[in-house]
Amino acid sequence: MRLAGPLRVVVIVLTAGLTWILVSIMLGTQSGFSRLQQLLSSPENSPTLEPRPKKYKCGLPRACPEHTLAFRITSGAANVIGPKICLEDKMLMSSVKNNVGRGLNIALVNGVNGDLIDAKYFDMWAGDVNELLKFIRPLHEGTLVFVASYDDPATKMNEETRKIFAELGSRIVQELAFRDSWVFVGAKGVQDKSPFEQHVKNSKSSNKYEGWPEALEMEGCIPQRTAYD
Repeated sequence: MRLAGPLRVVVIVLTAGLTWILVSIMLGTQSGFSRLQQLLSSPENSPTLEPRPKKYKCGLPRACPEHTLAFRITSGAANVIGPKICLEDKMLMSSVKNNVGRGLNIALVNGVNGDLIDAKYFDMWAGDVNELLKFIRPLHEGTLVFVASYDDPATKMNEETRKIFAELGSRIVQELAFRDSWVFVGAKGVQDKSPFEQHVKNSKSSNKYEGWPEALEMEGCIPQRTAYD
């Protein structure tokens, strides 16, 4: 008999709850919780995400034309961050590949099919310039030459080295100096100066880093040679 009171309360509460649910169904109403779920799931109330800009080979903002090679070169930053050379979405040289170092980082590429021939770096502060000359003297006609500086690109340069780079299409190699930033793409047998070259002088008044100028980044599309050129 003592349970009659509590049981009566439970029955009343259950009855009221079931009645409310039935009335809601009959009238087509929705609970506040259901309405909240609908609002949260509604496309109109979803945050609008800006579409990501499409990136092409080597991260270029637009696709290169047919019969050209997409590239991006980044010089080293001071003596801390190594350079990168990318061609046709393939990283030829980078710190991740563990094939870059102080001085000149050079990748030789077949100008017809874009295949990598060789990639090495040459210490132009304490290294032997003859190692660099052995690398760039015997180039075949049409070979593409990608160059990215890191730390110091010029201290060990001699006149023969500068002459060879000038013949590959460099405009500024004759003035390249201690700790300058330099990126360059040239080719064996070019008739004119290369349009793919950037240079920043090492200057205390304008250096971005203490003792070093800013890093350079260059990208573009290089026309492929034909086997008959």
